[in-house]
Formats: sequence, C-alpha cells, structure tokens
Amino acid sequence: MLTKRIIPCLDIKDGRTVKGTNFVNLRDAGDPVALAAIYAEQGADELVFLDITATVDGRKTLLDLVRKVAHTINIPFTVGGGISSVADVSALLNAGADKISINSSAVRNPALVNELALEFGSQCIVVAIDTRYMNGEHIVHTHGGRTPTELRTIAWAKEVEERGAGEILLTSMDADGTKAGFALELTVQISGGANIPVIASGGAGSMEHFVDVFTIGKADAGLAASIFHFKEIEIPALKGYLKEQGIEMRL
Repeated sequence: MLTKRIIPCLDIKDGRTVKGTNFVNLRDAGDPVALAAIYAEQGADELVFLDITATVDGRKTLLDLVRKVAHTINIPFTVGGGISSVADVSALLNAGADKISINSSAVRNPALVNELALEFGSQCIVVAIDTRYMNGEHIVHTHGGRTPTELRTIAWAKEVEERGAGEILLTSMDADGTKAGFALELTVQISGGANIPVIASGGAGSMEHFVDVFTIGKADAGLAASIFHFKEIEIPALKGYLKEQGIEMRL
C-alpha cells in the first residue's frame, strides 16, 4: 500500500496566513514562514502555499515569500495563486517551489495544463479544483471560490488528468472550514476514476476524518489548515494515530 500524506495548507493574504469557513470570514493564523518551519519539523509530508487573492487582485504570487519558505523547509512545497504562464511557473520553481498549483487559469485556458506538463513534467503540475454542490451537481468554481463555472467537477477532473496534470487538489467548498469531515462521496468518485494522486481538502476536524478520507474516500493525501494552525491537532499525534489504524504513514 502506498504511503498516505499529511499536508498542511497555508492560505496567504497580504503576506499573512489566513483561514476562513466556506472560503469567507478570514481570520489571521500567523506568519507563513514560521508556520512552514514548524510543520516541516513536525513531520508534515508536504506543504501547500496558496496566495488566495492573487487571481482576484490580478497580480502574481509573492515570489519573495516563496523564496523565504523554500529556504526554511526541507519537504516538497507546492505553490498556487495567480499562475497563468510558463514564465510564472519558471519563476516559482526558480524561487524554490517543487510543484505549482493552477485553478482559474486552467479553467480559462485548459490547454495551459498540456503546455505546463510538456514544459516542466506532469510531476510538478497540480490542478486545484474548488467545487460546490449546486442544483444537484458538483460545480467547479474559480477566483478563490467566488465564481461558479459551467464545468462539472467529475468531468473536469478527468479532463485535467488527460491533459497531463500530475495531481489533483480537490477542495469541497461546502465542507471547507466546517470541521465536519471531508466530502467523502465526491472524493471517492474523483479518486476512483483517477490514475493520478488526489489530495482531499476541506472539512478536516478530527483524526477520524483523516481515517475516513483515506479509507472511504480513497484519497492519497489529506490537506488541512485551521486544525494545524490553531494547534487543535498536532501532526506527529495524527500520524501516530493513523498508523495505529493500519494506514501507511511516513513517521
């Protein structure tokens, strides 16, 4: 069985880590460089850094901050927000990112996924899918969850894999920040139909939720933010617990 991954997520706004519920009501969660260092030390498998207002503000990701985080940690590091070209990806990888995550720009121009996968290799291209359940269907949203699209989530996940994405970061906006558990039904539909790893995001509130997302949801990685930022769950304790439940972990 492949080792499952625990990934803290740093949502960045104005250079600070923030966290909200259902993508709104953001509150400050601390300095991203300091948090990144703590998580790397605690045994996080990877780190995701999302500049959540870059697309909305029409600007690029904060390169200096990426550089500082990369210098501080020794684990794989994915960066997203405001990425829309080969040049953007090149700059981020040069600043120390290991992988990049695209969302709005992939929806706007699906061929960008092909282009980036060809240029940099699928292994460093993550497509983030922010999804909300509307009128009986899972619908893809862009611009930090602000804008619904015409895309159906399950079909879009299949398309980005075919176009060369190496990984999918699936965030349920309905579950986000609720701490009521991951969107298991949707996660297993995406994971079950994919030949690439799926990172489940949105809804983690307890250690049991991670067991559920790895067993029922068939996710390859579980991503969370507030439970880690506000020290509700410590990563070493979580990994120890998952190992006891028979889930393969890198301790």
